Amino acid sequence: MSKARWMTVAVAVTAALLGLRGLWRLTKSPGTQVLGTLVPRVETSERVVALTFDDGPVPAVLDDVLDMLRVLDVHATFFVTGSELSAAPGAGSRLVQAGHELGNHSYSHSRMVLKTPWFVSREIERTDQLIRAAGYSGEIFFRPPFGKKLFVLPWYLWRTGRTSVTWDVDADSTAGKGVAAMSIAGRAAERVRPGSIVLFHIWYPERSASRAAVPLLVRTLRDRGFRFVTVGQLLSKKWVQAGARWHHEYALLNWRVRSHLARLPSPGVMLWTVPEPSGHHAI
Repeated sequence: MSKARWMTVAVAVTAALLGLRGLWRLTKSPGTQVLGTLVPRVETSERVVALTFDDGPVPAVLDDVLDMLRVLDVHATFFVTGSELSAAPGAGSRLVQAGHELGNHSYSHSRMVLKTPWFVSREIERTDQLIRAAGYSGEIFFRPPFGKKLFVLPWYLWRTGRTSVTWDVDADSTAGKGVAAMSIAGRAAERVRPGSIVLFHIWYPERSASRAAVPLLVRTLRDRGFRFVTVGQLLSKKWVQAGARWHHEYALLNWRVRSHLARLPSPGVMLWTVPEPSGHHAI
């Protein structure tokens, strides 16, 4: 093989590797999604912050979690998995009765990358049904497991009118065993700003430090003048705060993408059918 051909092959391989690296980064970026509405935080001048808790509900620690939030006078958003909610429907009902929001974190907590449309639909719709059965009537936001998304998941969420909610402050995903609650809370507090969405994992026995960190973070932020709201309440602020400009620009981009797709022949867009939005996510 000639030197020129070797160079061509090397450039092509390098470009392919860089493309794969870019796709990998795209799948796990909490602030990037190829289609639809993605919210990692809200631009606002108000000192408001939303606490979110992934996974669960787990009955073994439910009383502790509810008591903690009641004492703190904080309403939060729980992104639950359908499998755990199915195993403990009463736990979901108790969260709703206490005034908390329920969000969709998929049914099986599988990485939603390189999955079929049927798989994505099943994961989302089954969990939404369980959330409704728990008595929750508000808008159901979606959070991808591990924050992973590529093409099919964003397309399905856009097609069915759902909003993806990620985070800009990850309090404990990378916290190893033995990390103290004070360290978790301190690191999170340093990164919180007005309009932040904070991610916690508090449901399992090994997450006792994360549960203990929640009151520490709440008190620290309240001392700084922050108020705690649910994700739904936080998103409502973007219509009247500085985030309205961001939302307008994002909506314009979304409209352009929609217009482009609408001009394509149906078989060239998708080879499957997704049901029309039922309105269950915007009650």
